[in-house]
Amino acid sequence: MNKIASWNCRLAEYRKPNNRRSLVELAVTILPFVMLWTAMSIVSEVNYFACLIIAIPAAGFLVRLFMIQHDCGHGSMFSRRAVNDWIGRSLAILTLTPYDNWRQSHAHHHASSGNLDRRGIGDITTLTIKEYLALDRWGRLKYRLYRHPVVMFGFGPTYLFVFRNRFPDKTTNSDDWISAMATNIAIGLLVSLMVAWLGWSHFLAIHGPITLIAASIGVWLFYVQHQFEETLWVDKSYWSQEAAALRGSSYYLLPQPLAWFTANIGLHHIHHLSSRIPFYRLPEVLREWRDLELVTPLTLRASLRCINLALWDEDTRKLVPFRSIPIR
Repeated sequence: MNKIASWNCRLAEYRKPNNRRSLVELAVTILPFVMLWTAMSIVSEVNYFACLIIAIPAAGFLVRLFMIQHDCGHGSMFSRRAVNDWIGRSLAILTLTPYDNWRQSHAHHHASSGNLDRRGIGDITTLTIKEYLALDRWGRLKYRLYRHPVVMFGFGPTYLFVFRNRFPDKTTNSDDWISAMATNIAIGLLVSLMVAWLGWSHFLAIHGPITLIAASIGVWLFYVQHQFEETLWVDKSYWSQEAAALRGSSYYLLPQPLAWFTANIGLHHIHHLSSRIPFYRLPEVLREWRDLELVTPLTLRASLRCINLALWDEDTRKLVPFRSIPIR
């Protein structure tokens, strides 16, 4: 039995979701989010600074709602696919992420993460040093701007969630395109109701900060899950799911309550080994299979050093910053 088959057998028992537990997890996420949003609408009339403070935990709950949508996309939140899909589509109205289109691109990400020959769908654009040096001046400038922290974690997340997610790629199939348009319509209706209640300025003053904070956190989490120095990028002939999971996906040690708000996505190496495991069972897997702790952990402090990593060095087999480019 090869190693990946062995891991599939070992982890099979953890893949069955507990529907009651999943409903509880959904309830303890969406209800506090609604309560905090309502509190912000009241407090903002008296003290807007206090409103902005409340926006931080509200954004945390919105991130957690996205993680639940993420599990629905993997079919791991509930035992029935239809339940996963419709709850995922409903949450998409809040997370501004078209469920069906995102599910397809994310499935490609899981099937290609760390594969140099299958980049470009559902991932963060990553060039090798040789590819970067082969670009013209304009191409290099665009890539540098794209990888700049201010764009990657500042303007970029807002553009992605608020604008880019409204328009699926041309390659999107008709069903996913219709689903994305239906999500846009539902978002428009919800926003219209909120605006009719509060007015544009009041609505944006409340939901704007929540969206901006949650979007930046979401992009940061997705970034650090695979964009760290000792990650893995190989040609397709050397690629395997196990290597991509255990070497190319981070074991992000987040303190509580950050691990709770992010739905244990820091155990990303386990998630990539078996994406059908519900997020609330990932710590159980780690406790019972100590071999999975042998992966080098990435601490919160150490992860901050990943911000400037931008290019894959095929010689040293590391992700490196622009300053590591050989002088020519």
